[in-house]
Amino acid sequence: MIFSNTSCNEANPMSGKIDSKMITNAEIDKKIVELMAKMTLEEKVGQMVQYSGFGELTGPGAKDNDFKINKIKAGLAGSMLNVTTAKQTREFQELAVNNSRLGIPMIFAYDVIHGYKTMMPIPLGETASWDMDVLEAGAAVAAKEAAAYGLHWTFAPMMDMMRDARWGRVMEGAGEDPYLNSKAAVARINGFQGDDLSANYTVAACAKHFAGYGFADAGREYNTTEITEHTLHNMVLPPFKAAAEAGVATFMNGFNDLNGIPVTASTYLQRDLLKEEWGFDGLIVSDWASIAELVGHGIAKDERQAAELAIKAGSDMDMEGYAYEDNLGALVEEGKIDEALIDDACRRILKLKFQLGLFDDPYKYCSEERQKNDVLSPENLAIARDAARKSIVLLKNEDNLLPIKNDVKTIAVIGPFANDKNSPLGNWRAKADPNSAVSLLEGIKNAVGENVKVTYAKGVNATTGRREFVFELNVNKTDFSGIEEAVAVAKNADIVLLAIGEDCFQSGEGRSQVDINLTAPQQALFDAIQKVNKNTAVILSNGRPMPIPALAENATAIVETWHLGSESGNAIADVLFGKYNPSGKLPMSFPRHGGQMPLYYNRKSTGRPDSRGGEVVFWSHYTDEKNTALYPFGYGLSYTTFEYRNLKLDKSSMEVGETLTVSVDVINNGSRDGHEVVQLYIRDLFGSVTRPVKELKGFEKVLLKAGETKTVTFKLTNAELGFYGQGAKYVVESGDFKIFVGGNSVDLMEADFELK
Repeated sequence: MIFSNTSCNEANPMSGKIDSKMITNAEIDKKIVELMAKMTLEEKVGQMVQYSGFGELTGPGAKDNDFKINKIKAGLAGSMLNVTTAKQTREFQELAVNNSRLGIPMIFAYDVIHGYKTMMPIPLGETASWDMDVLEAGAAVAAKEAAAYGLHWTFAPMMDMMRDARWGRVMEGAGEDPYLNSKAAVARINGFQGDDLSANYTVAACAKHFAGYGFADAGREYNTTEITEHTLHNMVLPPFKAAAEAGVATFMNGFNDLNGIPVTASTYLQRDLLKEEWGFDGLIVSDWASIAELVGHGIAKDERQAAELAIKAGSDMDMEGYAYEDNLGALVEEGKIDEALIDDACRRILKLKFQLGLFDDPYKYCSEERQKNDVLSPENLAIARDAARKSIVLLKNEDNLLPIKNDVKTIAVIGPFANDKNSPLGNWRAKADPNSAVSLLEGIKNAVGENVKVTYAKGVNATTGRREFVFELNVNKTDFSGIEEAVAVAKNADIVLLAIGEDCFQSGEGRSQVDINLTAPQQALFDAIQKVNKNTAVILSNGRPMPIPALAENATAIVETWHLGSESGNAIADVLFGKYNPSGKLPMSFPRHGGQMPLYYNRKSTGRPDSRGGEVVFWSHYTDEKNTALYPFGYGLSYTTFEYRNLKLDKSSMEVGETLTVSVDVINNGSRDGHEVVQLYIRDLFGSVTRPVKELKGFEKVLLKAGETKTVTFKLTNAELGFYGQGAKYVVESGDFKIFVGGNSVDLMEADFELK
């Protein structure tokens, strides 16, 4: 027998112990064929069922516990989510292995988004590091800790393209650009999965949500999406294609419909594109009950038809939806679906179980000793602190207010997030202990010596209560009490650190907002503090870009800190005191006003892009606000200054299929060492379809010592110069191009070349 402590009624069909590290795909396929030959239709369908554990929900309520236990013991559940300790996963695994006829192990999954116990910055913030090693290291820590708790599979990374900051889930993604999104997706997949999926410190990753979820109308969660073929293939799909090519183990479809077809029922996306054209051989899991929700979409009259549509479209596993287990068997018997569809889905699920090594040892992840020792370790916390400080973006720094000078004797830490130990953990915080983050106040106190006095005042409340799921967040919009006390504290300080922004549960799934501005009490607090002490640095905490024009105009310094995770306060202090020179760059444009949404740098020109001079009104613009971002994509300052010179192309024209080499000299003109993210954009000046005014096609984060010059080189090939044109065909067209290089998407040097 393969399994210890088994009591199966039939000898397990897998003969001999499997070395998961050495087993080939051909050997796995052979074992799967042998196993499936012994499986009934009901058992195959059972593999396609994923149940939620008991006591925690990430969606509408689930069926009763006894029902699930009986199904698991009968071998009619392939996976569970929300079972989150080594002890619990072992108990449920034993139910499946020791009681079912064939003893097939289950896969345990969870939303491990930016950490399990040790929290990294929220994904949007972490992407602001533009450092793929940081993203990979953070995902590896998350995988190690999740695996120590008995988990095999995470529903991350999210690689939805997003242009609308009203959508709550912007915090979970990598921003508005497909190129940066693709690089971030691959880095996180590599971190989660490592180079050996069978190792007990890695987990299977999941590319989600396939596809178009981030383009929800009006930025409203679960809303419909309308996306042109051109935008779909050039903006939305590239990160998913990169994920498939990187060997991601699984995909997840989504809640949205796309151009009239819910993606869970999209044959084009799941079978034609992903499984056939891209050759993806992993499994596709539904989002929570998204198969049953096809009825709500109005595309299926009942759950039986929903199950039929979903399996034909290519959705392999039903997450807590019951549509598959209740209907697939009958649909086969009625001749409405071919059993071959069931076989294909079952094969994909079993393959992942082999790759994870679960047929070798179903309990390999169930170590309570690892659960005690492998989480919140000094090593993991050090990685979290490094990721956090590299994710910070310096937006403004007049008069070099920062870093904090050595002669400062009194620091006032003020604001609703100054002493908050919970919000820095971010939304989607897995099993992080509430109030376990290092607060800003704690970080400052940890960093200063005995000769510096640190004072504190809350000023105003950001919320009147917070809940992660189910209940709405009560945002404080009317209580201004506490400002007078805060002003008194600010008057007597050499410098004020004003911590304002958003509570972490103002963003995340189900957290779309019409109003993404600072609340009136927080704005009033800033106005009052700024009047009495100009040496005020705003420490902005938020899960989305916010329109902050009043801060941009009046604040002396602004530091974007997102929700930075477990080591938040220490990381912010590292930057504020100059221990680390800020190097982050924005992965999303910051609007001047929420009415600009959706806002993104890689827009189209339109036929009337300019005012044509004078007071002519007939051009693409607002009459009451500028078109441009308050802080553009790719923007971020440093405590030093960088200069770009000598932009060179190795040729002024080239044939399709050749390589263009672009080089630029980057000079650190300041007195501090610092990192600069050198960004390369292109513009295809005319094409068979309209093209964006700029497209990111390369970036490199380089360290330059004070006074140092480095030459940064990029290569442009068909992969960067082509696009998906009419009929969704990839083309590389001759014509004139512009090359832009600089430190953000606006302040750029440029050169021209011709593609023949």
